[in-house]
Amino acid sequence: MGEEIVRNSAAERPQVGVGVMLMRGGRVLLARRRGSHGDGSYSWCGGHLELGESIEECAIREVHEESGLVVTKLSFLCLSNIIAYGKHYVDIQMLAEEFEGEPEEREPHKIAGWGWYPLDAPPTPLFRPVELAIASYRSGNRYNP
Repeated sequence: MGEEIVRNSAAERPQVGVGVMLMRGGRVLLARRRGSHGDGSYSWCGGHLELGESIEECAIREVHEESGLVVTKLSFLCLSNIIAYGKHYVDIQMLAEEFEGEPEEREPHKIAGWGWYPLDAPPTPLFRPVELAIASYRSGNRYNP
């Protein structure tokens, strides 16, 4: 049932991913992933929840580390159980419509080519968590089992 999981770790448990949909004027900030699962797909800022970190702290940190943007207000977008790319994630997506600055390529080895894309016509392929989050944003459905 579902995609096969690559088992190569002593701690074979799902990881927690946190992503941030940054919206400006009906456009969403996306870039291509590099050197990780989903390589070549379009994604927004995000990463792993660190020990002792709140979801909001993680979201704000990841946005700043990857793009240089400073998030000033976040809201919850959706929660997804994602089995894709040989991995299993509990994925939390946040929405940021209030932030400061212009995107910079701060981690070009991980994600590069920031651009503002119309939400109704994003580039493809989309990273699976991003695809689910955009669907949630449009539908109002906050849980993707």
